[in-house]
Amino acid sequence: MIHFKFKKKILLLFFCSFFISLKASYILIPMDESQSNHLKAYGIAYYAINNKLKVDWLLNYKGGSFMIKYHKTIEDECNYRGVFFNVIADIQSNQILQSIASPSVNQDIVRLEKAPKIAIYSPKSKQPWDDAVTMALTYAEIPYDVIYDEEVLSNLLPIYDWLHLHHEDFTGQYGKFYFAFKNATWYKEGKRDAEELANKLGYKKVSEAKLAVAKKIKEFILGGGFLFAMCSATDSYDIALAAEGIDICREMFDGDPMDSDINSKLDFSKTLAFKDFSLIKNPNHYEFSSIDATEKRRLNAKVDFFTLFDFSAKWDPVPTMLCQNHVQVIAGFMGQTTSFKKEYIKTDVLIMGETKATNEARYIHGKLGNGTWTFYGGHDPEDYQHRVGDPKTDLSLHPNSPGYRLILNNILFPAAKKKKLKT
Repeated sequence: MIHFKFKKKILLLFFCSFFISLKASYILIPMDESQSNHLKAYGIAYYAINNKLKVDWLLNYKGGSFMIKYHKTIEDECNYRGVFFNVIADIQSNQILQSIASPSVNQDIVRLEKAPKIAIYSPKSKQPWDDAVTMALTYAEIPYDVIYDEEVLSNLLPIYDWLHLHHEDFTGQYGKFYFAFKNATWYKEGKRDAEELANKLGYKKVSEAKLAVAKKIKEFILGGGFLFAMCSATDSYDIALAAEGIDICREMFDGDPMDSDINSKLDFSKTLAFKDFSLIKNPNHYEFSSIDATEKRRLNAKVDFFTLFDFSAKWDPVPTMLCQNHVQVIAGFMGQTTSFKKEYIKTDVLIMGETKATNEARYIHGKLGNGTWTFYGGHDPEDYQHRVGDPKTDLSLHPNSPGYRLILNNILFPAAKKKKLKT
């Protein structure tokens, strides 16, 4: 009788453990409105793939959810970081996958398999105002390295998969802050540091050094790298490429006059995104070119929104990944470069987000060689009109930010397993 009771207990424990294992087969991290912290959820996905775990990105399923084979460490990390999740059984995960696989449903599954090595292009003595990508990575707990001109020109870029361009001026005009801040200590120090670094690297002018950096970054993309840029790093980068061999800087920037007829000499075949634009020659004008729509747009914060395009998950997985969100209409935000006038965008560039009221693009993407690039207009998705000296944005107050989600989509994008084209 005792022997029978013992066997019964053993069988009971076996079945309990069996059903527990069924119940705990997968961790589903929903990315719809039910998610308590969207931004840290990306950090969980990165943590998982960085620890050699398989992560499925469920495109358009509950806002672009993540599904991970159950591991106690992932459950603990979710709890620790405040990320909402569900533990589901095999049968539930299979039902989700079968539903997504249906041809009638605009959803798909992308396997994330390799954690991208991330670099932030930023000066070592960063200015007191913030960089949205650096903040997003720090808050999401995704590791990154900070590199600048020396590292780029020393050919270190190939060790990275993904590069972000900090709020940067590649034209050698120091952000065109001359009119408002030429007497500010930080401006003078920044100009001096940039000149000293350029000379150290073997260049007479900052513009020449920045062009060399821009060309190295272009090589990085051609070789299979992923570039992400925001605000003035978008248009100033293309301007530098188009202006190769042309002095577009006034004497207060580089000590000698600019070339004549600079706009007629620009070579748009060298740019990534933009064409047919003209440069603004006035050094007191806080604008680089005709690309940016900031000055002519007639919107205020209450009515400034942009809309994400709805792509086919099964046929266009790349833009679908980059546009994953829990909302389709996103609150706008300004920057030195807020948005891009459509007439200056090349025809092969994919527009992923637009402000229809002003016919401007906010979020664009393209291919170059074996790599890709994404440009995102504006400075800080949770600070509508960020000004020099404004306090840093506290992302703990914005854990569900749709605007910041677009940044983090780009960070996970290189981790996706490449699929064979269906065409």
